[in-house]
Formats: sequence, structure tokens, C-alpha cells
Amino acid sequence: MSVDTQDMRIVHRAFRRESRLLIELVAAVAPGDITRAAVLAGHYRDYRLGLQNHHEGEDELLWPPLLSRVDPGTDIILRMQAQHERIETVLTKLDAAVPAWESTAGADERDTVVALLVDHRAVLLEHLDDEEAALLPLAADYITEKEWASLGEHMVANTPKLTLLTLLGLVLEDADRAERATLLGGLPTPVRAIWHVLGHPRYTRHIRRVRAA
Repeated sequence: MSVDTQDMRIVHRAFRRESRLLIELVAAVAPGDITRAAVLAGHYRDYRLGLQNHHEGEDELLWPPLLSRVDPGTDIILRMQAQHERIETVLTKLDAAVPAWESTAGADERDTVVALLVDHRAVLLEHLDDEEAALLPLAADYITEKEWASLGEHMVANTPKLTLLTLLGLVLEDADRAERATLLGGLPTPVRAIWHVLGHPRYTRHIRRVRAA
């Protein structure tokens, strides 16, 4: 029986949207607006951690079993690993550029961040499209339910709880009713309760502040 990999496509949807919005929102910040720069820098760090943990989970928990089981898929998996490295290279540059912009909100520093975000989105979209077309079908056939679930467990274990609530909100934002039911249904009951009582209202406030223009 194939593993259902739809949840990764839903997560990818959030990364596609936020990588686009970060470009637009940072580009719109007026020079000297340190308060606004700080809000977006904080949102970038949440986004960055979510993407980092998502990719580290794949590196540690998805690629090794696939490499051991799928000889025809070796080239695909090695290509995925190379794409991860390219994404991380640009993110490392952003890790230096974002604080420099955050501290001054200067126009030149802002433009540097925007240019790097554009570069980041280009390599990210290439990877996400390739992964969905070539890699997820292999995962569906060769990865067990337990192994697939370990990706989500890795994210939970390596993400601060408040950041995790933000990331959950980002993923749920564009999900339809069935997708939301699937995503929330996979969470432990106490976590679902925390999301509804605390997480959703907190996310609504957070994203309204991030996207204020």
C-alpha cells in the first residue's frame, strides 16, 4: 500500500507562498523603518527554521532509506541533495544580510536582502517542483508509514513550540477543508486543542502584523 505524500505538497505550498511574499514585503519597506524591518526579519527567521528542519528531516530520514532501496532513483535522490545544498548556500548569505538590514533598515541593505530572496526563491521552486514530480512517487512506493511520519516528528522535536504554531498556521492557511482535517487529524489531541485555543488566534495576529503594508 502506498504512503500518502499529499501532506508534503501542502507544506510546499506554504514555502512557495511565503518565499514570494517575503520578496514583496521586504521590497516595500521604507528606508529607515527599523520597526517594520524587525517584524519581517523575525518572520524570515521562522520561515528559515521551518525550511531548514524540513530539509534536514529529508536528509536524515528520507534519502538514506530510498538510496538503499531504489536503484533507479539514485540519480533523483542525489539531485535532491545537491538542490538542498544550493538552497542552503543562499540561505547562509541571507543569514548575514537580514541582520545587517534589520539593524539599519537601509535601502542598500534592503535591496541586498531582496536580491538574495529572489535567488533563494528561484532555487527553491526548482527543487520543490522536481521533488513533487520525481521524488514523491518513489517515496509513496518505497517508504513506510512509520518512516514518513518520522519527518513530522523531526520537525516537532527540533522547532521551538511558538515557532511551531506559526509554521502550522502557515501550512494551514491555504489548505482546503479536507486538507486541514487531514493535517490537524494527524496531531495528538492536546496539540489540536492548543492550536484552536492559542495557536490560531496567535497566528492570526502574527500574520496580520507581518503582512501589514
